[in-house]
Amino acid sequence: MINYTNSPYVKLKSLNIGDCEWTDGFWADKFKVAEEVMVPYMGEVLKGDVGHALNNFKIAAGLKEGKHKGFFWHDGDFYKWMEAATYIYAINKDPKIIEELDDLIEIIGKAQLENGYLQTQITTNKNRKPFSERKYHEMYNSGHLYIAACIYYRVTGKTNFLDIAIKNANNLYDVFQPQSAELARMGFNQVQIMGLVELYRTTKDKKYLELAEIFINMRGKSKVKTHPSVRYNNIGDMTQERTPLREEDEAVGHAVLALYYYAGAADVYAETGEKALIDALDRIWGNIVDKKMFVTGACGQKHDGGSSNRDFVHEAFTIDYEMHNAHAYNETCANLCNAMFNYRMLNIKGESKHADVMELVLYNSALSGISLKGDSYFYTNPLRRTANHKMGGTDYPDRVEYIPCFCCPPNLVRTIAKSSAWAYSLSENGIATNLYGANKLDTKLQDGSVIKLRQETQYPWDGNIKITIDECKNDAFDVLLRIPDWATSFKISVNGKTQNTAGKPGTFANLNRQWKKGDVITLNLPMDIKLLEGNPLIEEVRNQAAIKRGPVVYCVETPDLPKGTDILDVYLPIKSKLTATYKPELLNGVATISGNIKIRKDKKEGMYRTLSNPKFENYNVQFVPYFAWSNRGVSEMSVWLPLAID
Repeated sequence: MINYTNSPYVKLKSLNIGDCEWTDGFWADKFKVAEEVMVPYMGEVLKGDVGHALNNFKIAAGLKEGKHKGFFWHDGDFYKWMEAATYIYAINKDPKIIEELDDLIEIIGKAQLENGYLQTQITTNKNRKPFSERKYHEMYNSGHLYIAACIYYRVTGKTNFLDIAIKNANNLYDVFQPQSAELARMGFNQVQIMGLVELYRTTKDKKYLELAEIFINMRGKSKVKTHPSVRYNNIGDMTQERTPLREEDEAVGHAVLALYYYAGAADVYAETGEKALIDALDRIWGNIVDKKMFVTGACGQKHDGGSSNRDFVHEAFTIDYEMHNAHAYNETCANLCNAMFNYRMLNIKGESKHADVMELVLYNSALSGISLKGDSYFYTNPLRRTANHKMGGTDYPDRVEYIPCFCCPPNLVRTIAKSSAWAYSLSENGIATNLYGANKLDTKLQDGSVIKLRQETQYPWDGNIKITIDECKNDAFDVLLRIPDWATSFKISVNGKTQNTAGKPGTFANLNRQWKKGDVITLNLPMDIKLLEGNPLIEEVRNQAAIKRGPVVYCVETPDLPKGTDILDVYLPIKSKLTATYKPELLNGVATISGNIKIRKDKKEGMYRTLSNPKFENYNVQFVPYFAWSNRGVSEMSVWLPLAID
């Protein structure tokens, strides 16, 4: 996905798209749903009159009469879907996918102005002018255009989409390179930074990298209002412009804007090696993981709130340890952006802690955004849902087939479609395993030698992982095995012989030797069931616990409780004996956790009640993976449960 081939400041480099393919188990099943349901279904929605995205391009191209429909960023959502379809093609090689995408690219090209400008929300409305309103999301749309076009070129070798992207980027350079004071605060959702760096990697034209740096430098540069579209609720920490990035020490503001911005800055660092950038990103990463990230890897604590500087923020990182449950916002896009940011940091730093966060997001707060069937979506991902929760905006009682603000669904689908390319990275003299799942890998190491291997496992339900070398060079090389930070212990063997390595949980264990065809590496990760508690500064989870097994966070859901049970009356005994059982018939096949809970039966009215000896009823319940909740109808759910003393 990211072409690190010539990036000088990365320790790990990315695979070519299609070099790794899921073959069985969890992620193979998810990819199959993406191939057969997610991408086709979403395409029909976006090309039809519901999603209206293709209609917008046709109207802009003069091929259809009508008005633009959808949010200002709808073009970018369509590009993300095209990117997802390209990843599917990279694996299944279905020529019909490319035939359709080529037809769409032709329409998009006709919608582009002669000077390269391409934004249907502007060109279909005579009252709107280019770069006159930051809310129009022109940078966001352009960034997704560049990324999708680069991926299409890398997979197909065709330049039709890339030519459109280059023409548009040249226009962006002509407008912003002079760095006029009027446009200093024009950037809003800055996907264009990632897109420009990828365009630089693809074309070798340095002006795109130069422009990406300009957009970083512009953020926080102006201390006064210098553009008429800058309003009170889109300034300061909300848009990460109160403090210049190189001076920042915390994650602030709109979580999607922030994480796209940080990911873009990581891309720039990978090419320039500027120490101030990576130092800032390290500080921000630490603030997210240690003080603002949910147990599911989700980000974006509140819908509306205040930053540590008391700026108004929306869908945002707020103050440290402000971690709501029922009102957690956790937009699916923000969670995915957290994984994108960490994928970049993983390759830059070579530290497995970043892959730990990627894994946490993928198994929990990413997949919770889509139904098991693959055709309905959540926008927000709270950690508790009660029957009396008041819905509003993009908060829904159950997943819905179409969200008018359609940014999250294609973002998630493209992530699932490309997930196999995240499974490994190339080290200086070997291969690093980032994600576990049954797959086959056929790629080349950095020295050009062929490496082929197979991974067999039922991870994340089982911690036994078997990797077989099918082809490799004669010289010694490294196989780096990620030992997850949640692993209390682990065992590695090669050809049946236990290996004593310096690895420990939260690091890569390095196996260096002269490998040969048929060598078998086994990694055993005990899947202990753990009760997690929060930092005592997280008021909302004081005296509560969450259940986690391996990388998967669990919840209790009302379909598994006695009829009429209020989720707020469920308590978890501290010494409850919890056991895991794989159930192939439940929720498309998941490992559930069973154990005793206590259900409080003495309900009292009033906001504050006199404390008396509570009456509990014991009940044996099954906990299900958080990502699979709300697939059995509208329900109540909770990740965190109050503790009861046995």
